[in-house]
Amino acid sequence: MEKEEKDIRGKELEIIEGEFITISQSTVRNVEGGHVEMQQVGTLSVDGEKVEAAQCAAVLVHGDDVDLNQSLSIVTVGNNTTVTSSLAPLSFSRYETTLSRSAAGVVAAGSVKADKSAALIVLANKIDGELTTLLDWKSALSMGAVVGGIWGLLTLLKRK
Repeated sequence: MEKEEKDIRGKELEIIEGEFITISQSTVRNVEGGHVEMQQVGTLSVDGEKVEAAQCAAVLVHGDDVDLNQSLSIVTVGNNTTVTSSLAPLSFSRYETTLSRSAAGVVAAGSVKADKSAALIVLANKIDGELTTLLDWKSALSMGAVVGGIWGLLTLLKRK
């Protein structure tokens, strides 16, 4: 059985599939593979067992192990996720998320390890390290109840 390897540099492509994929300085619509390494790549979606992205921008990144370094990923989903000097507005991990000098919007994980990072909302069983959050789960629940109550009151007043 032959392992399929692809090395792509400086191209604009639609869909890339392979077992070992290395992409640099390119734009790609969709990437699917076993081990995906990207450097300076813009893409809509990435799906792989192990995804490593350095200086990349992506809308959706999905994988068992996801490693973002100086990158932007709108939605990041993985079993274990590492975000270093990056922005991840939505990050969901089954087991662990590690944030290092990064910013995140909503982080949901089994456990979160952080080093000089910030997030709006963090939902986790265990949080270790230096993480600044705007809302924890109790504050988010309280804020949701207040906003829902005001919305319901305005809806009732609008009917009359």
